[in-house]
Parts: sequence; structure tokens; C-alpha cells
Amino acid sequence: MTTDMTPPEWMFQPGDPGPMPDHRDYGDFGFDHPAPASNVLPLRTNNGPRVILGEAASINPRPFTFRPASDLPPREWLYGHHLIRQYASATIAPGGVGKTTLTVTDALAMASGRSLIGQKPHGALRVWLWNGEDPTDELERRAIAAMKFHCIRPDEIGDRLFIDSGRDQPIKIGANTPNGPTVAMPVVDALIEAIRSRRIDVLIVDPFVSVHSMPENDNGAMDAAVKAFALVADRTECAIDLVHHSRKLNGADADIDAARGGSAIAGAVRAARVLNVMNKDTAEALGIPADERRSLVRVDDAKSNLAPASSARWFRLASQSLGNGTADRPEDFVAVAEAWTPPDAFDGITTADLLKVQHAVDGKALRENAQANDWAGHVIAPLLGLNSQDKADRARIKQLMRTWIATGALQVERLPDDKGHSRPSIFVGEWAVVND
Repeated sequence: MTTDMTPPEWMFQPGDPGPMPDHRDYGDFGFDHPAPASNVLPLRTNNGPRVILGEAASINPRPFTFRPASDLPPREWLYGHHLIRQYASATIAPGGVGKTTLTVTDALAMASGRSLIGQKPHGALRVWLWNGEDPTDELERRAIAAMKFHCIRPDEIGDRLFIDSGRDQPIKIGANTPNGPTVAMPVVDALIEAIRSRRIDVLIVDPFVSVHSMPENDNGAMDAAVKAFALVADRTECAIDLVHHSRKLNGADADIDAARGGSAIAGAVRAARVLNVMNKDTAEALGIPADERRSLVRVDDAKSNLAPASSARWFRLASQSLGNGTADRPEDFVAVAEAWTPPDAFDGITTADLLKVQHAVDGKALRENAQANDWAGHVIAPLLGLNSQDKADRARIKQLMRTWIATGALQVERLPDDKGHSRPSIFVGEWAVVND
């Protein structure tokens, strides 16, 4: 069956051209001939945006008819509030954070219908993971390692998972041609037919840069490329995740504005998440050793136009052995993702412990500043079985004190020291009540 691939108007910026006559054979969807064609969308020419003149098209505004909200179908979220049918979403992260490890785990979670790293899929879904960087056998290593780590049996996935490497099955939805940035409609058509024929619910494209060769800083080109995938999602009723690199951040955390290239990439998707390795300040506050923090990755909802933004989630990069060693080569170890929850400073701390702390600091005017010799934390630590000289315990004590101050159990007053300088000191606020 041939799909009607007349591009909808929402795929174009003002001044972008429509289809042009086709006088060439595209073969395998190449871009080797500069002539414009009906199955590609040249966004502009070397002389600027092309304006197509012709007869006025028929435009008919659709009148709104009210209906009860209960008659409206709910939005078809498939994976948390990140992936939804008929929309393209984005995953944005710096290099080396674990994007591919996460997407493999996401694919297995959705194909098996299980919550592997904190996101519950909407049932067992048919998932296509396309990776433009790694060879097929490496993608298989990643998938099998994750299955071993999460104890996923092959029958839990069945025939619902599809994995392809761009080295074997390239997909190029857009290119920079002599006529300017161009979207190849034959590729869009082929994607739609492939997704329909396999009844795919979710397509993961990792990374987005591998499916086009258009200039990333060209907002018109990027808008068209993302909206081409939005068209695929709309026509097939699948959800699409475009995995995209952030620009170099020099140690700063990535956000929605950190997506590499034009801002249209972030603007054209309906939901986006960003990944960041735990920074030094957070690691210190949580008492995480420096050699462990880089394996801990935070996932934030950076853009959620269709749902409330959820709180940050974390995953940890672990290592899984494959047991595939031979006589002359050692076995492989592969990175896998597992859910991780930050430690709670109040784990094991009771109201009775707080009361002991209050009695210990009462009337002593101990300092709030952890650098002071008479810091209140030095007195608090032994009462809670902690060591105020240990970096992790010290961070935990500071978190406990901040919380108790915020809730009024402790309070800070400024008192003069022996040199007459005003210093913040700790006093008891509202006394804790322990119920027998």
C-alpha cells in the first residue's frame, strides 16, 4: 500500500518551499543529484528561501464543538511522562554520561512491560532501537548484559524488541544538498511503512545526529528534521525518542537549552529529559565518594508540555560480565543501568535522637559554621553514632542540622565571639516530644 506522503503544512517555516517536480531516480534515497524533486523538501536555495507561487489552496477552519471532558480519550503515555503516542520526544545529555546504556534499558523495560529503573511502561510494548554508532554485535552485548543484570528471560520479550545498527541499516532523513538542507520524503515513507508493518509502539533513535547531515545550527533545518519524525509518529501512532548530544558545558549541568545546535530541536519536541552526572556539590552533600559519583546519573524532565514535570530520578551505571571469554580473550564487561535512590540523611534517626541532640546543644551557644572548632556538629555526631571528621558523616550532620533549623527544632542566633565578632550560633527552638 502506498502512503499519501503529502507533507502537512506544520512541517514548514514561513517561506519554506513545497514539493518540486521530480526528474531523477532516488535509488536508495541518496542525495547525489542537485535537482529538486517531489520526494524531497528543499528548505531554501543558495539564493535564500524559495517562494512557490501558484493557485490559492483551499483552507477551511474547523469549527469547535464542545463535548464533555469525559468523552475525550486520555493521552496515550507509554513510558512515564516521556514517551507518548503520536509525538517525538528528546533525550539530551553530554557525551559519556550513559545515554546508550539508558536507552537499551528503556527498550528492555518497555518490551518486557517491567519497571527496571523507576519508569513503568504502559504494558508490554513493541520497541525498535536504532543506533547509528555501534555495530550490531556491540548492541547485542549491551542488550544481553542488561537482560542478565535485570534477570529478564527471553520469553518476557518475545518478538517485541527490534535492534538495528546504522552501520548495517542506515537511515538518513535529511542532508545538506546544493539546493540547501533537504528532507528525504522516501525515507520518511520507508520509516512509516516499516513501523506499520512491525506494529512498532516506540522508536528510539540514538543519536539524532546520525539520521541527518544538515547543519545543526540551522533552526529551519532542525525544525524540519524533528517535525519529519513527528510526522512519522503521527502517521503511525507510535512514540519516538530522539537522543541528542548537549553542547560542551565546561562542567555545568545540562538543561533544555543545552541541546547542541539550533533551539528548534528542543522547541519541536513535546517532551524532553536531560541526563547529568552527579556534580561535586551534590556528591559532597550526600556523602558520596569522589570515585563513585561519576557512575551516578540524574534524569530531569526538562520539558513536559503535556504533563506536570516529575521530580528528578537517578540511575547508577553498574558493570555486568557476559561470561563469553575464550582461551585467548577475557570475557566482556558491559555497562548496565540500575535504579538508584539518594541516601536519606534521616534514615535511622528518630524523634528521641533529636531530643538528645537538643539537650546536648542547649545553652552552649555552639557554632553553626562547620569550620569552627566549637561547631555544634562535633557534639551531635557521637550522639548519632557518626564521626564528625569523616567526610560522608560530616555532610550528613550538616544536612540534619539544616533540616532541624528549617523545621524550627533548632534555631540560629548571632552572638559575639571572644573578639567581639557576631557569629551564628545554635540554640534549641521547639522542643521535640517523644511519645511513650
